Amino acid sequence: MLLNIHHVTEYSYDEPVSFSLQRLRLTPLDSNGQTVRDWTVTIEGAKSEVSYTDHFHNLVRLVSVEGEHKTVRLIAAGTVETRDTDGIYGPAAPDIPLWLFLRTTPLTTPGEAITALVAKLEGDSELAKLHHLMEVLHKTMTFKPGATSIATTADDALTAESGVCQDYAHIVIACARAMKVPARYVSGYLYMEEAEAQTASHAWAECYLEGLGWVGFDAANKVCPDERYVRVASGLDYKDAAPVSGMTIGGGKESLEVKLKVAGQSQSQSQS
Repeated sequence: MLLNIHHVTEYSYDEPVSFSLQRLRLTPLDSNGQTVRDWTVTIEGAKSEVSYTDHFHNLVRLVSVEGEHKTVRLIAAGTVETRDTDGIYGPAAPDIPLWLFLRTTPLTTPGEAITALVAKLEGDSELAKLHHLMEVLHKTMTFKPGATSIATTADDALTAESGVCQDYAHIVIACARAMKVPARYVSGYLYMEEAEAQTASHAWAECYLEGLGWVGFDAANKVCPDERYVRVASGLDYKDAAPVSGMTIGGGKESLEVKLKVAGQSQSQSQS
């Protein structure tokens, strides 16, 4: 499938920003299941400082704002060719040890709710238990934008039984690590035929299973990622893979507007 993506992130400030430094993780890379046909990141109201590959192999662009700017506009757009791999991303990178993905973070530390859920998971293998986990979350959790924030922990979201894709991913990661299964957070895009225009990018979890490698679990939709998914960045949790993160000094009140469109096109259509 060919997926055409147009992602606009715009920050507005009441006053000119004294200084801002932001990391952009807005560039997908070729990997098992996806080939980037073309991709550009346009920056308006900020200065591109440097691009580099971080320790999770994400392509990061560092941009700064200084002066009279009151608006910063980031446009990531392009076409990615995707293939269905049954959710299997593949082998671990040789220079990133798997034990790193067993580390808990403040967002994924297992509390009473996570511990109790892990104890109830059914299945004769780690893969089966993770699929059961998606079924349980699908039944008990309510997808509810605005119910949580970027600071909400996996345990708190599970206790509240509501959240967004970020919360579902954190819960899967917390449960997997409690099972001694390496797990990581993935940010990216999801093509939804019924809703090409979206208000946010997507996120899911990947767990490392012997014999399969990294396998994706999108608990918010109770599926393993297929050709509708475009993978952009990964890390221990949201903070490592957020599309935009950083710090801002001055500027007064900040407003954020995101406009995202993911349009799908079958290969047969593209070749006709």
